[in-house]
Amino acid sequence: MKSLVIGYQCLVAGLAFVLFQDNTLKASMARGEELYTDFCVTCHMPNGEGVESTFPPLAKSDYLMANREASIRGVKYGQRGEMVVNGVTYDNTMMPLGLDDEEIADVMNYVYNSWGNKSEKMVTVEEVASIDRR
Repeated sequence: MKSLVIGYQCLVAGLAFVLFQDNTLKASMARGEELYTDFCVTCHMPNGEGVESTFPPLAKSDYLMANREASIRGVKYGQRGEMVVNGVTYDNTMMPLGLDDEEIADVMNYVYNSWGNKSEKMVTVEEVASIDRR
């Protein structure tokens, strides 16, 4: 009986964690969508498809999914130089957007979970704060 109670408590705690995180991710993505519309849509387009040879796509982006820290750093500090995204080379400059760490986490959660992208791990404020300029 005792192991049944302990098992039940673990199940409830695990379920609560999953449900809370899902709601947290959805809220972050909703805020991120607004930020994307305000700051990113001009270059990366409404559906994240970018502009070929000028602004890289965020939709189904192999670079984005394989280079998490560099992607977050690019939003936080700006980005310059060559990068290959989905087999196409881009060489442009993205200026820093002036977003705080929470805003960066929100927009990254939106991008990482939109247009065919699916991230297993939520971007947190702490993760963004830990990324330095290099």
